[in-house]
Amino acid sequence: MSGRRHPGPATPPAAPTRRTLLLAAATAVTTGALATACGTAEGRPPGEVAVLGDSAAWEKPMAAAGAAMKTVAALRMVPEVNPSLESFEQVVKSSLRTSKTPDMLKYWSGYRLRDLARTGGIEDLTRQWDRAVAKGWVDASLREAFTYRRRVYGLPMNLAYWVFFYNPEVFREHRLKAPESWDDFLAACTRLKRSGVAPLHGTADGRWPAFIWFQEILSRQDPMFYDDLMNGRERYTDPRAERALRTLQSFFDKDWFTPMDMNHPDAAAAMLHGDIGMVPCGTWLGSTLAAAGGRPGENLAAFVLPMADPKARPSVIFESSALVATVKGPDRAEALRATRTWPHPAVMKAFSHALQDGCPNPRVAAANPVIGSLAEKVRGDKLWLLNRSPATRSSAGRCSTPSCGWPARCSCPSSPDCSSPSPPTGCASAASCSSSSCCRSRSRRRPPPCCGTSC
Repeated sequence: MSGRRHPGPATPPAAPTRRTLLLAAATAVTTGALATACGTAEGRPPGEVAVLGDSAAWEKPMAAAGAAMKTVAALRMVPEVNPSLESFEQVVKSSLRTSKTPDMLKYWSGYRLRDLARTGGIEDLTRQWDRAVAKGWVDASLREAFTYRRRVYGLPMNLAYWVFFYNPEVFREHRLKAPESWDDFLAACTRLKRSGVAPLHGTADGRWPAFIWFQEILSRQDPMFYDDLMNGRERYTDPRAERALRTLQSFFDKDWFTPMDMNHPDAAAAMLHGDIGMVPCGTWLGSTLAAAGGRPGENLAAFVLPMADPKARPSVIFESSALVATVKGPDRAEALRATRTWPHPAVMKAFSHALQDGCPNPRVAAANPVIGSLAEKVRGDKLWLLNRSPATRSSAGRCSTPSCGWPARCSCPSSPDCSSPSPPTGCASAASCSSSSCCRSRSRRRPPPCCGTSC
């Protein structure tokens, strides 16, 4: 799910180190959170239906969509926000089978949506999907990200591509253009560094962004392996994963990154002011960039990172949040009406333009020139869409039994399979597991007995 944030501690923590990011990058792609809590929900007045999400940045776009839906179907969607990721999941998963569950949810696509569908607590939306496809209101190629056992359980809300934002004015000042090859990208980083500009934004602020650089580098080097890794068919101990981490380490060695505690809003402002060369992120960062003074087509543009292996199939990472209706919500009838109307072009336009992100409805014009040019490239070049939230949970995310390897994969509290507030016996922490004597050897394909079961 896009744009999730966490409140910081009262005392500022020390800036994350290179080792922190390198260890976290290989596991952050597949981690989530699970706990238990009580949920509450109350019915809305007639003609309204509530949608619970975890991102304050989506509140205004959802309100805009609700106003458009009111015009189209005499039904208004009312956004409700729980900004804590942990608390949001607690409310959803603990209340789903009760009458206290929310009416509708802004949720993840991929395996997390499948986990929710398995509970029987969310509505089958296959008819709504088929109707939208027949009208040309949704990109049919996105279907797999929203299915469980061939049935659809969520409707796409946005279509975010993972790209590199940059300031064209700064690039022109340093005689640069958007890179068209991997060598162009490396050359741009080198020139920006020599000119006193931090070439790249890298951060572990809030923990979740640690996956970004591992994702970007690995998918550029070997998109097939990346897809297999995300879907549990490959291992993080594979030499191809290690190669991506070594490439990431070389970027650190060249001092190409910003401090690892710089968050995305600060990075967006710094990029627009010429202090950072490039910021990798999902296109959902568009609203943050606009708030910082970004003017699409003037001081704001974006490109898809070129393939490091020119022989590999050209690809791009995407993500799309899912609009979900619950079975036991207090306003179930209104929720189902809302799912039938959500893909309508008027509703989708109001939402995507307020969010400043891509739209899953091909008939809706792009929110701005940056989104428009990216959509044209993706569709025109027929780029392979790699889902950031894969269809199945990677085996590296499972922590039902003690395990460790290289890099560490023992962060059980953030695994969807783990209901315990602490890691199981044998996995004191991700850091301690990776540094333990029995797990140090990178040459081991399987950990020795003292590490528990095979990774």
